[in-house]
Amino acid sequence: MSPSPLVHLAPAVADALAAGRPVVALESSIIAHGFPPPQNRALADELAATVTAAGAVPAMIAVISGELRVGLDADALDLLVRGNLAKASARDLGPLIAAGVTAGTTVAATARIAALAGIKVFATGGIGGVHRRLPNDSGPPDISADLAELGRTTIAVVTAGAKSILDLPATVEMLETLGIGVIGYGTAEFPAFHSRESGLPLAHRVDGIAPLAAAVRAHLHVAGTAMLVCNPPPAAIAVPWAELSGWIEAALQSAGREGVSGQRVTPHLLAALNRFSGGRSQAVNRALALDNATLAAKLAVAL
Repeated sequence: MSPSPLVHLAPAVADALAAGRPVVALESSIIAHGFPPPQNRALADELAATVTAAGAVPAMIAVISGELRVGLDADALDLLVRGNLAKASARDLGPLIAAGVTAGTTVAATARIAALAGIKVFATGGIGGVHRRLPNDSGPPDISADLAELGRTTIAVVTAGAKSILDLPATVEMLETLGIGVIGYGTAEFPAFHSRESGLPLAHRVDGIAPLAAAVRAHLHVAGTAMLVCNPPPAAIAVPWAELSGWIEAALQSAGREGVSGQRVTPHLLAALNRFSGGRSQAVNRALALDNATLAAKLAVAL
């Protein structure tokens, strides 16, 4: 039985949760908005297979025709990959349910729905954070709802840090302010999504699944916030920070010239970054998403 009347569990997910078997939540925005078809559909299948191979049950989360779905069948995935869908943050869930809309879920919405379902481990690519100021931008600071949600939801989030286009020092400071746990897996440096480097040190590091599970278990019991497990992108494909920062600066200048604002900023910057990198940034995104899914499944098994 679903733990909430608004949350619909796929049978495999419901059975696993009832039996106490490991489950990993997966966000659907990467499928609905991060990759074009048919790459997005292939990635959805690869993420599920990766989690399964590591011993856990995959539970991709989305809003499908107004239902909060935890675990998606082939028909639901086919809806998600067609493009032009809404992007649901946590604040959007009520109106989208009422309107019967289909939408991909951000980190904030996925964390909220996963927590309602009783799932304790969630794999994503990178979280949102504090946005950089665009040229000639005099408006209020743009801060992702991901941070606020992680500050009130007890879940372990395996991530390659925050998206590299963000103000990473300000994002790390906000994580501390909100009491969100941050621990490096095999790294003492906050990863910058496409890069293993950021120059921002981490206070806590572990180098194995058992100590990671012990730290996560303790945090989720006492802190009342999420634990961010920072897993740097695979070294073989990660971009050196000096090279990446040049692409980011070019993307920011492009957004400024074109007058991009509001919710259009992040998609514009990511598309520009992929263009300036010759497709490398999207290749890193895919590789780190799969790597994070593997680590999340191992963590869920250990927990």
